[in-house]
Amino acid sequence: MAQLVLTIDQGTTGTTVLIIDPEGRIRGRAYGEIRQFFPRPGWVEHDAEEIFSTTVALSRRAMRAARVRDGEIAAIGIANQRETFVVWERASGRPVGRAIVWQCRRSAAICAGLRAREPEIAKRTGLIVDPYFSASKLKWMLDRDPRLRRRAGRGELCFGTVDSWLIFRLTRGQSHVTDFTNASRTMLFNLRTRKWDPAMLELFGVPPEMLPEPVASRGPIAEAARGTIASRAIAIGAVVGDQQSALFGQGAVRPGQAKVTYGTGAFLLMHTGGKFVRSRNRLLSTAALDSDGEPAFALEGAIFVAGAVVQWLRDGLGLVREAADTARLALAAGERGETYVVPAMVGLGAPWWDANARGAIVGITRSTSAADLVRAALDSIAYQVWDVCHAMERDGGQPIGDLRADGGAAANDYLMQFQADILSRPVRRAAMLEVTALGAAMLAGLACGVWRSAAELEQLRAAGTLFRPRMRAAERQRLLQGWHEAVSRVLTAPARRKNLRP
Repeated sequence: MAQLVLTIDQGTTGTTVLIIDPEGRIRGRAYGEIRQFFPRPGWVEHDAEEIFSTTVALSRRAMRAARVRDGEIAAIGIANQRETFVVWERASGRPVGRAIVWQCRRSAAICAGLRAREPEIAKRTGLIVDPYFSASKLKWMLDRDPRLRRRAGRGELCFGTVDSWLIFRLTRGQSHVTDFTNASRTMLFNLRTRKWDPAMLELFGVPPEMLPEPVASRGPIAEAARGTIASRAIAIGAVVGDQQSALFGQGAVRPGQAKVTYGTGAFLLMHTGGKFVRSRNRLLSTAALDSDGEPAFALEGAIFVAGAVVQWLRDGLGLVREAADTARLALAAGERGETYVVPAMVGLGAPWWDANARGAIVGITRSTSAADLVRAALDSIAYQVWDVCHAMERDGGQPIGDLRADGGAAANDYLMQFQADILSRPVRRAAMLEVTALGAAMLAGLACGVWRSAAELEQLRAAGTLFRPRMRAAERQRLLQGWHEAVSRVLTAPARRKNLRP
């Protein structure tokens, strides 16, 4: 009997595929990076065909690494970068251009023109007006080429986030769907009705004929056709946005429980149960899952640059050869002075939402060393999480207890300890850092009989490492004050209206 789950975590900088057994153990693994394209300042793109072809190749490689046969795979789970989208031809399956990535800021002017409509948009979608979300960039694309809009209106073109794109190609065009969590990130989806919102489609000029069908995250949803990943068809048991997948994988499935995932960006989510909570502090309301994988809600703070700042240290500045070198250099840095890195390379996300902000290094002196810059860059990740956590606690009316942490940068012991210190609360690092992939695997296995109940899933969530705060309050206050002064230097005028200093 098939008892293994193949789980795909398609992220911004790469794709991970795992083969997971009923005990939650990783039997096989494959990873590959995907190319990033930056055709203009502030623009970010991916090759959609590369996303699909590498996903298939990595899935096959993971199966070979696990030494498993096709018949042993019970289900496929998909977690994906959320707001990134593709537009493709329905008949041929060919993209009409590159995928436009969530980090891309090309629609900043469109968003500026919609600022007055933000209360209405937030009420319907739970989102802040920002280029981060798909709708404004889709409008940019269709406005730029009216021919595409006409073709979309005739039903010749499909729109979809990466989950839709992968499922369409894996099913050879038989299924054009998206799940509620991914749909909730487009700014076209009504969070309460769980349907495409006609007012939002009209506002952004999006033909409904090009949209996928929204479905629940826990399926089964479709079948990967014979000859795509395996020699037989395999059920796609679940599809879920990466951050909601991590929330589920961490077991944060009850109101008040929270997690942060340190990926290319950092994403802090707090479960709000069946209640749609409207943020008063410029956070997002978003779709989430309860313990059984059924629809629920969460508050979210999205930080655009987290692990990407480490890539910048490596690839842009050449200060480290590998990401793991950053912890050693940070610990070797001199006395902590007033050097701050504000990593607003693609604007600032929550709670500032300033698309026009740009990064800065503040407070350097003649004695500032490479180690000091590396430490300041790592610290910037933790400071941004503090900003979101502070706003989230004000919305929720109570402090977050221990913050659950996962993602690649969570492997950095220095960062985890500094995060606990600056938050003044414990940070619990997941035993399995690839918890995004684990969450999608759990949902798919639950849908297809690998696990029979939510209670069985609890046994898969092993206890991780706990980092306790040890920084003195006065030092914490000094560092946060310096951080917020550094942020104030890069904010443009509209974003300065919100004061979130401690």
